[in-house]
Amino acid sequence: MLSPVNDPIVAPSLVKPKRPLPQGAVDVHAHVFGPYDRFPLAPERLYTPPLAPYEAYIAMLDYVGFSHGVVVHAGAAGFDCRATLNALERSNSRLRGTAVAERSISDTELEKMNAGGIRALRFTEIGNTAAKRPPGMMNFEDLEYFAPRLRALGWHAVIWAKCEIIVTAAPKLLSYGIPIVIDHMGYFDASKGVNDPAFQSLLGLLGEGSIWVKTTPVRNSESYPAYPEVRPFFDALLRAPDRLLWGSDWPFLGLGKHQPEVGRLVDLFDEWTGDEVLRNKILVSNPAALYGF
Repeated sequence: MLSPVNDPIVAPSLVKPKRPLPQGAVDVHAHVFGPYDRFPLAPERLYTPPLAPYEAYIAMLDYVGFSHGVVVHAGAAGFDCRATLNALERSNSRLRGTAVAERSISDTELEKMNAGGIRALRFTEIGNTAAKRPPGMMNFEDLEYFAPRLRALGWHAVIWAKCEIIVTAAPKLLSYGIPIVIDHMGYFDASKGVNDPAFQSLLGLLGEGSIWVKTTPVRNSESYPAYPEVRPFFDALLRAPDRLLWGSDWPFLGLGKHQPEVGRLVDLFDEWTGDEVLRNKILVSNPAALYGF
């Protein structure tokens, strides 16, 4: 049974990065939830998130030192994107957003979302039929339907799927003529090693010019807090620095006692990157180009 919606509010990170973030730094992956009296969760949701409203996210960005953020709509709210849209409206253009939409949505509504700061729709490929998927979860069939509409709006598609699924679908994904942004470093199987054919195929896709990858390590390893088995994959991705982004994954849904602190994740990114030019490219100029900051 799902827990009731009475979790305490998520606190902002209490740890600042060892090195101040550069001006214009962007956290490209976070979620907001609540307040639930205004923005209720979907009854059919698969999980109950912590209360993590706009104020808590902005407090985290301010404390850690991010200039901008991207709010990614999460499935617990179903197709109701009001919490995300409200956060964007209140941010005075500090935030952009990724949404979900039903196929019946009108072009007028999509244009309103665009004016409000939405720049993408998110597609999660778990292999189930549409009838079995919970509200708010879009798959690759939906992407095929929405691709022309995304292209007309100048939006991109955000994909949350395992690495093997992504590379198998790559020819079709590339045919849509829109940018593709891949969540969680491609969600690879770290136990297979960096030479796994699926991950190597993903690396090859980065040369196509329309694939971007979020370098967010926490879903690819349970070795909290250093995630050492993820490091070789990160190093390999650095071969395509113009296509990399960084996201916190705040408020760290489902990670329990292994919930990291954003400031420490920034420290880990700095340790792994070790280059000021790369740091600024991934944190500032790449997301600015994609999201229009």
